[in-house]
Amino acid sequence: MTWQLVIVGLSVGALAGATGVGGGSLMTPILVLFLGFQPTVAIGTDLANGALFKTAAAWRHRRQGVVNLTVTVWLLIGSAPASLLGVATASWIHGKSDSHGVEARVLGAALLLGGLGYFLRTVIRSKEEERYGVRMDGRTRAIAVVAGAIGGFLVGLTSVGSGIFFALLMLTMFSMRPAAVVGTDLAHAAALLWVAGTGHVIAGNVDMHALGWLLLGSIPGSLIGASWTLHIPDRALRLGLAVILIASGIAVSEPPGAAPIAVTIAAVGVVLLALGTIQGGRFAPAPLRRFLIPTPAEPVASPDRHS
Repeated sequence: MTWQLVIVGLSVGALAGATGVGGGSLMTPILVLFLGFQPTVAIGTDLANGALFKTAAAWRHRRQGVVNLTVTVWLLIGSAPASLLGVATASWIHGKSDSHGVEARVLGAALLLGGLGYFLRTVIRSKEEERYGVRMDGRTRAIAVVAGAIGGFLVGLTSVGSGIFFALLMLTMFSMRPAAVVGTDLAHAAALLWVAGTGHVIAGNVDMHALGWLLLGSIPGSLIGASWTLHIPDRALRLGLAVILIASGIAVSEPPGAAPIAVTIAAVGVVLLALGTIQGGRFAPAPLRRFLIPTPAEPVASPDRHS
């Protein structure tokens, strides 16, 4: 189980580097469902891997001028300490007799909610109000800290949400442009995952052998993906990934008849990804193509990319 980990790391790293999300949401269920990891070890290994490859991707996005450091810092004030509480809760759950079942249900619920949130993130986005800069007044800072605490706890507990939850917040509450959301999201996620990942290393929840092989794929993958951010059809990729996340949540939580349902839903997500990304969506029916690849909005004048 070495080359499989490299391929998984490369694929997930590229997706996360390009979209800012999908690292924990995809990596953890892959480790659990296909590679046989215990949920807590999968979560810890994923968080440690994410801390390193998202740091590389955030560096690339920073060089592209689409990282808002002010938003990153205020989110981190709430998320960093709360993530340690999530790690402690995950370790407590792991010590229970039915730990596997509890962890699977928690992880499945997080994936389902994340997939639905990801879908909403795509559909409700208002291009006319998107911007790079954000005015961080007292109210906005309070929202960032509280939301950071909620999201940080979920990340420490499940490894899911370092991208999805905070990206949804930035699009809905801060109305940031997609490129700024991706860059800022990765910068915050990298810092947060260093905290949560270190907690899991101390708790003994990280498979170091697997981590090394994952990093061989995820770091170069994230750098490649970061260079795609401004060129791929945003909506097609996000809708396809949202569907796949929902399917992963169903599969991980293991309700009756989960396998065929999850496979069917995941297949729909793969089709959306293919139709929306291959040669600019030329193979998709016209109505679907217009939905997956909407007409770009007029550019915002004089964006403040670093505020």
